[in-house]
Amino acid sequence: MKVDRQVNDSSHPAGSVSPDPNEELPSVTTVERLQPPPTAVRPKVVARTGLYALLAVNVGVVAVFFLQSPRDSNALILIGRLAGLYGALLMAFQLLLVARLPWLDRRIGMDRLTSLHRWVGFSLLWTLVGHGVFITFGYAESSSMGPVDQLVNLAETVEGVLRSITALVLIMVIGAVSARYARRRLAYETWHFIHLYTYVAVVLAFTHQIGVGTTFTTSSTATAYWWGMWGTALGAVFLGRVVLPLWRNLRHQLRVSAVVPESDNVVSIYMTGRDLDQLPARAGQFFLWRFLTRDRWWQANPFSLSAAPDGRTLRLTAKTAGEGTAALRHIKVGTRVFAEGPYGAFTTMHRTRPDALLIAGGVGITPMRALLEELQGHVVLIYRVARDQDAVLYEELRDLAHAKGAMLHLISGPVVPDRLAPPELVKLVPDITDRDVYVCGPPGMTGAVLRTLRELGVPKPQIHSERFSLAG
Repeated sequence: MKVDRQVNDSSHPAGSVSPDPNEELPSVTTVERLQPPPTAVRPKVVARTGLYALLAVNVGVVAVFFLQSPRDSNALILIGRLAGLYGALLMAFQLLLVARLPWLDRRIGMDRLTSLHRWVGFSLLWTLVGHGVFITFGYAESSSMGPVDQLVNLAETVEGVLRSITALVLIMVIGAVSARYARRRLAYETWHFIHLYTYVAVVLAFTHQIGVGTTFTTSSTATAYWWGMWGTALGAVFLGRVVLPLWRNLRHQLRVSAVVPESDNVVSIYMTGRDLDQLPARAGQFFLWRFLTRDRWWQANPFSLSAAPDGRTLRLTAKTAGEGTAALRHIKVGTRVFAEGPYGAFTTMHRTRPDALLIAGGVGITPMRALLEELQGHVVLIYRVARDQDAVLYEELRDLAHAKGAMLHLISGPVVPDRLAPPELVKLVPDITDRDVYVCGPPGMTGAVLRTLRELGVPKPQIHSERFSLAG
């Protein structure tokens, strides 16, 4: 294999290494995957447009059925009923956002779907609060009772109202623990356990709609629509969160085949299984990994693939610094693995240009290592670390860059001065605005690099970043 591009290794004593054009390069396993040419309409745009269009159409349908249903003479009750209908619609839309459907996830990404889920969740909360307030004050106005007495009366005398109050209280608690201040102070497992009560709230709210709702009982078409909407939403959750993970794990039977320490606090875990060539995983994606040992089976950790899937093995590389990950280096060969995924839109599906720039920080190099293996065209990889010895998988990166004719820059040193500021970045990659740019690293570094890219005028469709974490 011959190359005609320079491999720049900024940690090399001489500053760079230029391969001999007649030198036979070392053998590196790469994935031969046909990449489609950039298209005019991005997959992410198609998926987002489809989601928003779906929501808009259903908003219109609900409004039509509401206008066709019997109306109350009290304006507050009318507003309350409409708020309740749209609250139910938002609840069904929420289920779709967290269903982890592969088609949506590969195009939008779990992090952005989770962010949208969060904002829709707060909208749902206030819509349901408005539903309760307007209904209560509307009936209180008609009966001359006080709002509190009226609410108690409705709970005691009207079928399903007490269940709806319970559902609202649950949603308010879930909303409170999902606020950034609370979420940052809760372990994921604790937050997730509380969040599961959302499904209890959904069931209670749905039975409330059946018990007292009139909008979707006035015609068979309206009834069929309402049941169809909820059936689709709940079916999507069951398919994406239960059926697909169980089916894939039963089919592929993943087991740990090797545990390799990469440094004092970084470990790589290799897994093998059946029919891995049929697993729809791509470089840049991640899984939620559960190692089925007595003390870890209940813990799900999001780790990206650190090597492009080759149909035979999967590899993750993780930093073993936290309480939940320190035990990874002690996982035994042969341990069964339950993997949910693959997830994420940090892939070559979204490329728009022939060449690419990869910017990684710390252990954020892991998806970049996989992407470097899969990307076609000329690639520049910038790897930012505090110290040279923190450069995980560096030998692999150097060999792979050498084999593919890519350029590798290792930048080490303190955060200040900023070695990735606009002038420095342009010096390293003069044609940066003509490349797709993939960014992955600590939140602070990622945010700073994204601001730099905007300052340099890199078009937004060419910038790709993703937060590899669980919902929250």
